[in-house]
Amino acid sequence: MPAQPLSQKEIEDRLRELPGWSAEGGRLTRAYRLDDHFAATALVVHVARIQQELDHHSDLTLGYDSVALSVHTHSAGGAVTEKDFALAERVERIAPAHGAR
Repeated sequence: MPAQPLSQKEIEDRLRELPGWSAEGGRLTRAYRLDDHFAATALVVHVARIQQELDHHSDLTLGYDSVALSVHTHSAGGAVTEKDFALAERVERIAPAHGAR
């Protein structure tokens, strides 16, 4: 069964559980600051592993000491779905171990 788009209210309610994440332009987004480039790169690699496990991929932007994610579900017409929140929640759990803030 294809992923179903979430309503704006569902998105807003779910975002309350994910501080730092927001809905912008029909996507869930989050930017992290890290101590240096190595830490940022390590976070990107860890996120990539999670994305492979979930078979759901975000756009990742790696900066010197930052990582930004932007995600939506292509198979749902580019809408935000439960799959996007599952990815965001997993990333949010591992980010502190990399020193992300």
